[in-house]
Amino acid sequence: MRVRYPMMYLLQITLITLLILTGAAAAFASSASPPNPLQGVAIPSTPGLLSGRQPIVVDRKAAIRLGKALFWDMNVGSDGVACGTCHFHAGADRRARNQLNSGQQYSGAPTSSTFEPTASGLPGGPDYPLKAGDFPLHQLADPLSRKSEVTFTTDDVVGSAGTFLRQFQGVEASGDATDRCSAASDAVFHLGSVNTRQVTSRNTPTVINAALNFRNFWDGRANNLFNGESAFGPRDPDAGGWLVRKGKAVKQRLLLKNAALASQAVAPPLNDVEMSCVGRTFPELGRKLIQRRPLERQAVHAEDSVFGPLVDGSGKGLATTYAALIRKTFARRYWAGTGDFGRSPDGAAYSQMEANFAFFFGLAVQLYEQTLISDQSLFDTERDAANVPIAFDEQQKRGLDLFMNSQCFVCHGGPNFTAAVHPKVNFPKWRGAVPMVNRTGMFEELDGVDVAKTMTDVGFLPTSVADPDQDIGVAGKDTWGHPLSFAEQYRATLADPGETMLDPVKVIACDFEFPFSYDFWPGDLIRDPNSTGYCRGYKGKSKVPSPETVRSEMSQPLQGKVMVTVKGAFKIPSLRNVELTGPYMHNGSMKSLEEVIQFYDRGGNDFGNPQHPETLVFLRAFSAQNKADLLAFLKTLTDERVRWERAPFDHPELVIPDGHDDQAASPLGGEYAADRFLHIPAVGRNGRTEQQGPLKPFDTYLAP
Repeated sequence: MRVRYPMMYLLQITLITLLILTGAAAAFASSASPPNPLQGVAIPSTPGLLSGRQPIVVDRKAAIRLGKALFWDMNVGSDGVACGTCHFHAGADRRARNQLNSGQQYSGAPTSSTFEPTASGLPGGPDYPLKAGDFPLHQLADPLSRKSEVTFTTDDVVGSAGTFLRQFQGVEASGDATDRCSAASDAVFHLGSVNTRQVTSRNTPTVINAALNFRNFWDGRANNLFNGESAFGPRDPDAGGWLVRKGKAVKQRLLLKNAALASQAVAPPLNDVEMSCVGRTFPELGRKLIQRRPLERQAVHAEDSVFGPLVDGSGKGLATTYAALIRKTFARRYWAGTGDFGRSPDGAAYSQMEANFAFFFGLAVQLYEQTLISDQSLFDTERDAANVPIAFDEQQKRGLDLFMNSQCFVCHGGPNFTAAVHPKVNFPKWRGAVPMVNRTGMFEELDGVDVAKTMTDVGFLPTSVADPDQDIGVAGKDTWGHPLSFAEQYRATLADPGETMLDPVKVIACDFEFPFSYDFWPGDLIRDPNSTGYCRGYKGKSKVPSPETVRSEMSQPLQGKVMVTVKGAFKIPSLRNVELTGPYMHNGSMKSLEEVIQFYDRGGNDFGNPQHPETLVFLRAFSAQNKADLLAFLKTLTDERVRWERAPFDHPELVIPDGHDDQAASPLGGEYAADRFLHIPAVGRNGRTEQQGPLKPFDTYLAP
């Protein structure tokens, strides 16, 4: 018999919504229990990865070493950018120079490829040093009223500086680790005739606790199923891993469950904004790295918590090679074969190890990132009978009460403070279909009279911090033109039973907050084909509208009663360590938690998004004391190991591009601006020294 934890959770949300609408939210919230500590919560496992008759990984410790090396190695990028370059500060990016993107997600808009003046009155654009006065990116005459005069706004985004725009030509297996790439003129990121480093079109979220997410990236494109090569799981028809069958090299389709971290990890190394010259492939990256020593150009602390005795005697890099780590980590069948595993553009054959390098990279980084679990904050300490940490002072308790009373926990619930996690994180005893689509009552009807019943992707909601046209988020498409949204895919199957969901997510109507039986005429409903064996005791709710009804509703304004709310919706981030992970929101539009609280205090939705969750995010009229209390509670979610970079959050040295130097020449040539650098020293298991001090919030690194 199915354990009905998801339904219980959705019924709870229904009650919350109804109480909000009747003005009785405080009465309910006073009886709601705070989330449990994160300690002891299991990371959803990937079947076949570490267990089974033929596990893929034969040495987990070696895999973590390999993954940590690949994550922090500057040689992974075409011109010195590591994965860690954008995740060096509490798993996020606190750089403040050359961090502006022109709003390139705003497809077709005349300003998407031009930089606008900043709120400080300065030109902005490439190499601009952000100032405190530039935030928030949308400013009002009265910060307490979203209807007040707009004094400043921009579609520019605070992202992360990555690589120069260049065309890939080749790699060297030793020596110079800069890829051979030809010059390409950059129409957006340049100072005069000189190219600058490109900047991502979204803010960098933290990788800490990302192991608990069902999908990754702001738009969810890093699929729960890892296909061995790309971020897109079963959507990518050509992805797979190379094996030898009957003496012949064959590419085999792979779909490894609960591996969104691996799906995410393989995207940046080939992204021509983040880390790669245009056109580089993973076999080429493998050819470049396999015979090299990991981290060969970077200092590694003698007391690194993972590398330990592997640290080279020189103090730089490890006393081994990537090839040796791969052989120790992965089953022999993935790297020891002979045959034709594909060829490079110059006709040279790839080895099996080179051909499978994306597979190794993704899974090793996943296993490393699974160690980056922040579960030792003040919030995770011993509890009283009301499930409140005993160590909380009175202000922190008031802040927790306010967090619960204000329905913040509806989106930021559970031990990781986000609804975007795998269901087993919030419901350890969960069994059955994955509840990744809901039909909710968080949105008002356009006439403001009733609640709209609209389908959403669980864990994704519109924040309305920007015009939804500027970045449509999970409403976007994959490389093949298919919707990223599970809700959109599901509606397509309702309209045409011949359609199937690209992602194998089973949607069961009786699990919805508002089942279709709530507001459709019985004659318009048919049996839900997905409900068999799942809806005992809820059969009256196991109905879906007929295809004809769905198509009729879709022809109405805003799709009638089969509305899908995904435009401008983004993955709900965890609040853990949120004190240290600014700037905030998908567009990096807020510099501090004070600005975030102010945004929600006025009800959000500065841009009048008609699909804003108005039944949850409404005018709150917090007092100054309320805001201080809420801020005090949010800071209890900071893990001191993260603040001081103690194990497992220690790391090798990094030299990070941090803007440009017009007084120097670039080693890449006269077409490129010379880099300024930010030096991040190697840190061992005991963390940062008192002299180095702890990590600080983003806004402390900004000039006035």
